Amino acid sequence: MFYEVEIPEPTPGSKQISAMVVLNPADSRRLLAKATVALPEVQDAWKKGMIIIARGITTAYITEELFGITVEPKGGQTVGIVCNGITTSYMGPPPSTRHVIRHGKVVEGADSNVEILNFGPDDVFIKGANAVDNEGNAGIYVASVKAGTIGMAWPILTPRGSHLIISVSLEKLVPSVIEAAKHTGLYHFKYSTGIPIKLVPVPLAEVITEIQAFAILAGVRAYHLGSGGVGGSEGSVHLSLEGDEERVEKAFELAKSVKGEPPVSLPDTFSVSSPADYDYDALAQLAILKGV
Repeated sequence: MFYEVEIPEPTPGSKQISAMVVLNPADSRRLLAKATVALPEVQDAWKKGMIIIARGITTAYITEELFGITVEPKGGQTVGIVCNGITTSYMGPPPSTRHVIRHGKVVEGADSNVEILNFGPDDVFIKGANAVDNEGNAGIYVASVKAGTIGMAWPILTPRGSHLIISVSLEKLVPSVIEAAKHTGLYHFKYSTGIPIKLVPVPLAEVITEIQAFAILAGVRAYHLGSGGVGGSEGSVHLSLEGDEERVEKAFELAKSVKGEPPVSLPDTFSVSSPADYDYDALAQLAILKGV
């Protein structure tokens, strides 16, 4: 479900204006990171609770915003990755190990699988996603037979009422996460351009897209106009920002501030570099992960 944001009613007498913006994927990730860090739930957990930041590319930006650091290569902060036209994985160490935060301080050497068992209703788990639909359903690619990070976290977070924040760009908008999930699975595919995946729907997560981000940070309504482009704007998201002139001006300044974010940097090696080496055999590529 989409994160609920109360957008202020138009100020009486205020001029209503609109602004159009195009955000490249890296721009959107920076915007999502700023909005995620600004959430009251995240700020409260930072001061007096726990935060776990799952590995991921969008979460690399969130780590940067939380700590004022640089995480490079950002592509090395994830395990599963879609790049160079294939689904693959990076099995090396992440550039940042600031995954578990308690009372505003990093728990050095912490195991997220253990620390999450201490979660209560006011604690926050932050993750990215691979798909989102207009109903606010998020979906996450899983290539692990153990269901990966979300398979570990969701059954713990949900009964405890902890906050599961999923930050995902409208670049990843699909007609239906549930319908897409029906046509995926580790053993579903005979052939694949990369490691086969299961799209796992994640109900009850609090989903933040660019629309929620502009509402959170500037109090404006954002409308998704279109997507895509060429020359580096592949995957871009096009939006109309609407509301009081003062608020739209603030939102437009925010959009300008994230424009020009460098493309995501990648690690040097991946578990599968060329699906052709495996004759595009889905199970042969899955076997590279050795049952992880």
